[in-house]
Amino acid sequence: MEMGILGLPQSGKSTLFEIMTGVKSGQSHSETVVRGQASVPDERFDKLVEIYKPQKVSPAKVPFVDVHAVGEHPWEAIRQNLSGTDGILHVVDGFSLPDVSLSLDAYRKLEDELVLSDLLIIEKKLERLTKMSKKAISPQETAQNDLLPKLQECLEAGKPLRTAGLTTAEILTMRSFSFWSIKPELVVVNVAEDNLSFANDFAKAAKISEPVMGICCKIEAELSSLEATEQKEFLSSMGISEPAFGRIIRAAFSLLGRMSYFTVGEDEVKAWVIPLETKAPKAAGAIHNDFERGFIKAEVMSYNDFIAHSGVTAQVKSAGRLRLEGKEYIVQDGDIINFRFNV
Repeated sequence: MEMGILGLPQSGKSTLFEIMTGVKSGQSHSETVVRGQASVPDERFDKLVEIYKPQKVSPAKVPFVDVHAVGEHPWEAIRQNLSGTDGILHVVDGFSLPDVSLSLDAYRKLEDELVLSDLLIIEKKLERLTKMSKKAISPQETAQNDLLPKLQECLEAGKPLRTAGLTTAEILTMRSFSFWSIKPELVVVNVAEDNLSFANDFAKAAKISEPVMGICCKIEAELSSLEATEQKEFLSSMGISEPAFGRIIRAAFSLLGRMSYFTVGEDEVKAWVIPLETKAPKAAGAIHNDFERGFIKAEVMSYNDFIAHSGVTAQVKSAGRLRLEGKEYIVQDGDIINFRFNV
């Protein structure tokens, strides 16, 4: 699971990367690719840490990738290093450009690059197919080829593949192509300090299905450098409940189709990241392969039940809210789980 950060030069993408991950991307221009992980803000996790006071805390994290695309072939650097990411965070300059139309032009310039790149992939594939005998085409390629005309039509209309109405099975069928515009995308507009509503104006004018969020990287950079207490005071003075970068991290986490369950104790409180709709044995495998291989049962209580019973497991159990779940149980976001296994 990785989220690639894209943006035109001077859009603020590397600044946002630094704010979210704490990795000084701007000081690593000698490196083409810079990776970092951002902790997912979660009040539930913070409450569990407060209750258990563990020796170690391990929040859920989102890996981000920033590419310094410089030189004669910047797009080539991006293509090589971000093609394997699972989603895109597209940063748009909303602070130096004087009106929404110019920011939209900047957004569409990069989007058009992604669409064109995908279209070239399809055209090359179709060209190769005309030179192949039908016997040489595998069943997998046949399934892919049946979809290509539909995808080509979408791209030729200037639309990203994520708008083509593909099923989950069809998306998996086309996975080997590493299409850009099929990836889920989060649009983040970097706004000026005195024009925080600009992102809303951009979203209305863009009329896109992708989620749009606003952030003032200048303010957030100052905020991220403060201690927790100072952060709260700073936010309170501005009438803001939480930093924008925290909301963006959570949105990226959700966009990638991930959720977290918790394991708790005095030694460690940890949020384990798994895909949505994951069954209990596979969720146990996030901890260790042996947990999945020898899965017996999962002792489960919901976070809400735990808090409703004063954060005491014994009270949850007495109330009949501690459950034993089997192999078909689909883990829910915020479950607190202890796995029983034997290998």
